[in-house]
This record gives sequence, C-alpha cells and structure tokens, in this order.
Amino acid sequence: MKPKTCFAKRDVVVVLGCVVFLLITLGAIGNGASEEARRLEMRSVCLSNLKSLALAWLMYTDDNQGMIVNGAAGISRPNEPAWVGRDWDHNYMQGKQLSEKKQKAAIKAGLFWPYCRGLEVYRCPAALKGNIRTYSIVDSMNGYPQPDNPRGRGPKQVMNALLIIKQRPLIRRPHKRIIFIDEGWAAPGSYPVYYDKELWLALPPVRHDEGVTVSFADGHSEYWQWKGSETIRLGRIEARTYTGKHIAPETAEGKEDLHKVQKAVWGKLGYTATD
Repeated sequence: MKPKTCFAKRDVVVVLGCVVFLLITLGAIGNGASEEARRLEMRSVCLSNLKSLALAWLMYTDDNQGMIVNGAAGISRPNEPAWVGRDWDHNYMQGKQLSEKKQKAAIKAGLFWPYCRGLEVYRCPAALKGNIRTYSIVDSMNGYPQPDNPRGRGPKQVMNALLIIKQRPLIRRPHKRIIFIDEGWAAPGSYPVYYDKELWLALPPVRHDEGVTVSFADGHSEYWQWKGSETIRLGRIEARTYTGKHIAPETAEGKEDLHKVQKAVWGKLGYTATD
C-alpha cells in the first residue's frame, strides 16, 4: 500500500477555500484602511484650507484698519463688496448651480481674492460635485443674518454682547470664535445659526466622519465630531437648502452639539438652555 503523499480532493478544496477567504479578508481590510486614509487625507486638506482662509481673513483686517470683510457670499452692501461674488444660482434651493466657469469668476471678483488666490483653497476635497467654493463665513462675522433671527440683524448690543461684528478688535476670545465653516456647497450669504433659540437653522455638516471642520478668529482650524445621533441624522439630509430650520435637538448630546456651535458663532447663548 502506497503511503499518502498528497491531499485528497476535498482537502484541496478546503485549503483553496481558506486561501480565497483569507485573500478576500485581507483585501477588505486593505480597502478599509485605504478608505480611512483617504478620509483622513481629505480632512487634513480641508483643515489646511480653512486655516489658509482664516489667515487671509486676518490679513484683510490688518490692511483695513481692523475692519472685517463682508462675510455674505454674493451679497454686497453699500461700500462693502462681498468677500466672494455671487457664485450661487438664484434657484439654489432647487439644487441649481452656476457653471464652474461662472463660479470661478465670481470668486475672483470678491474682495478676498487678492489675499487668497488659489481656487483649490476655497473647496473641500469632500465637497458636493460641481461646487468650486464650499466654505462659508458665519452670520456673526459681518455676515447676513436670517430674517427669523431678528436679534442678530444689524450691529447692536444685546446683553452687552456685540452680535454682528464688523471690527476685529471687538472679537472677544478670538480662539473661541468661528469665522469659517465647511458647509459643503456654494451657499449664499453666511452660515445661519440662531442666537436666541434652541433650534437648528442650517443643516449641521457631517461629511467628515460625521463631523465638521471650522476655523477661528485667531487663525487655527479644528475638526469637531458630532455627539448627538439626531445631529448626524439631520446632517445626512442631502439638500442644498436650510431644511434644518426650527428643528430642536432631542438628546443631551444633540443639545451639546447645538450649544457648541451657537457659542462659537455668537460668543454665548441668547437663551436659557434646557436640560
């Protein structure tokens, strides 16, 4: 009787099956690691862009006696041209957008262009397709507050806290005050946030691993990961409109997310927070 020197067919099948399974598993792990690296790289680029925009914003104030640039995208005021021209379509709420050529021309026509001449800096690599600009200035930084945020309309004092800031020296604790936020698309005006209501007005962006990237009035940038499940759920609504309007957070974590944004935009809450 000859000694067995090879696998039986069924053994070969089992071994091959194990090898295939191992290769698939390793491939999945490799793909997962590659995808994670890609997301981290995009976030890193986005944070770098936001820092560059914040530094350009600071340079503008240095050249203009501390005056802050008009932060309402595409909405100029008397003697205050906008930081970027109108790079958004009038029918943006229906998902319409200008051609990339027109968007680029609008950005170059803004007051900001001499301070930041790289178009790639205005766009997050994780942006919605077709948008040349994805970053917005927040309402409080000489932006364009919404009609239903009445206590934030115009430069005035509310509880000794200046809401609409037009001069850089008036910014208290600049390392805590947001200038730019990555909205993810070429939004009109400025990023709207309630001052006196415990409600979301604009959608909280979530494209960066269920978080958002922002930059501050001292020139640094940060990544915030949302804590509330409803914050993430709301942010996942793919809509180029302010559909978050009048939506209240449901959990303690969701309220913490909202309060964090409101404090970073306005400097404080304009209401008594609920538990």
